[in-house]
Amino acid sequence: MFFFEEEATPPEPESFAPSAPASPQEPKPPGTVVSERRIWTVRSLVTSIRQQVESSYTDIWVEGEISNCRPASSGHIYFTLKDGEAQLPVVLFRRQAMLLRFRPADGLSVLVRGRISVYESRGQLQLIAETMEPRGAGSLQLAFEQLKARLLAEGLFDADRKRQLPAFPHCVGVVTSPTGAVIRDIVNVVRRRHARLNLLVYPATMQGSSSPGSVAAGIRWFNKNPSLVDIIILARGGGSMEDLAGFNDEALARIIAASKLPIVSAIGHETDFTIADFVADLRAPTPSAAAELVTAAQHRVEDRIKALEARVYRAGRFHLMHARQRYARLSAESVLVRLRDAVSRRDQRIDELRFRLEAASGRRVRISVHRLGVLAERLRRHDPSLRIATTQRRLQQSSELLYRSAAQVISTRQARLNRAAVRLEALSPVAVLSRGYALVYAADGTLLRSAADTAAGQNIRARLAEGTLEAQVTAINASEKRNS
Repeated sequence: MFFFEEEATPPEPESFAPSAPASPQEPKPPGTVVSERRIWTVRSLVTSIRQQVESSYTDIWVEGEISNCRPASSGHIYFTLKDGEAQLPVVLFRRQAMLLRFRPADGLSVLVRGRISVYESRGQLQLIAETMEPRGAGSLQLAFEQLKARLLAEGLFDADRKRQLPAFPHCVGVVTSPTGAVIRDIVNVVRRRHARLNLLVYPATMQGSSSPGSVAAGIRWFNKNPSLVDIIILARGGGSMEDLAGFNDEALARIIAASKLPIVSAIGHETDFTIADFVADLRAPTPSAAAELVTAAQHRVEDRIKALEARVYRAGRFHLMHARQRYARLSAESVLVRLRDAVSRRDQRIDELRFRLEAASGRRVRISVHRLGVLAERLRRHDPSLRIATTQRRLQQSSELLYRSAAQVISTRQARLNRAAVRLEALSPVAVLSRGYALVYAADGTLLRSAADTAAGQNIRARLAEGTLEAQVTAINASEKRNS
């Protein structure tokens, strides 16, 4: 359950700026004493401002809307509170962030309690938050849904981690109010169904802000004494969501999940659901139904053989958690407060540098990727294999063209040669000889064209179409003329 305090009006901060010295050009009357100017260093001025602001605004409540929420890996949470045109940086350090019952998110309206400080590295005013609560109707439901989603993601609701209840428990531990009607209903059901079953009641506060711690103490006590009980029942009657808010506590849910003993959650009526119901090993719709579930094996005798299971060592972390709670309640001295603030500011500076480093690294990676893409494109355009392939393709085309041109020239020349050969063959004297003619040569090889070119008694040679003849002229008749 959330509690809201009245918003206090912050006192007016005292003036801390040094008085401005007189202008050096302004004439001074005779005898005037000029005071020495005080010169601040930036660090000393910001430190003085921070000390005066922190002393003036030590415990205030601020309402606004969350924006630019940035959880850091260190566990700190940084965000900005906005209201109209104004905004205020807020830092929630890890120790306070672990105590939140919901997760801050952009757009969420919240009420923040803390103190005003100055972040010296940037000279920036900021609110160091101590607690934070959602505003408006539905804040409990918002915290419930956020915690449910977070624990679901961690696997605390998984069915494989839930254990079966022992069939024949000899004693059941009940964490409830000893004066309510719930314990009487459980006793009546047990007497009717399993009269020999023992009940061990741990009195706890079942409503209010102290309820989660009281119930958790009962669970730890039973786990510290595992020989006394076999099962734990968390029992409470019905009520509004505000009445059942104690069972939506994250610390209580983790204690239920870490319990070595099986836990039955019997909170509210059948339509009521709490975080404890989801984390417990078994949910009962009502406390009476829980009593019926733990005594169900009494009616099945055949299950008695399986009732006895080996009990293992159950180690609780009660002393460690108790020591942590005692340490958290100790009031730190002022020097420890300043030391913690100095460490926190350095943590904040480390987170800021980490954010800047991540942004710069991402920017350099993007630039390198872009340059690599440009170089790859240029290399692709100047790839020798592409140029070689283009040249080979052009060479092949030129070779084919050359072959076609040469073949065409050769074909043309061959045709001309054939025609010339035909014409030459037609004009060849050898062709005339084949028709029965002969060439007659004198003894000296001169072609005889007339009978007068030779004389009787001379030797002549006649060339026929096939072979030659040698003869001697016996007579000459030169009077015969060639017919026209």
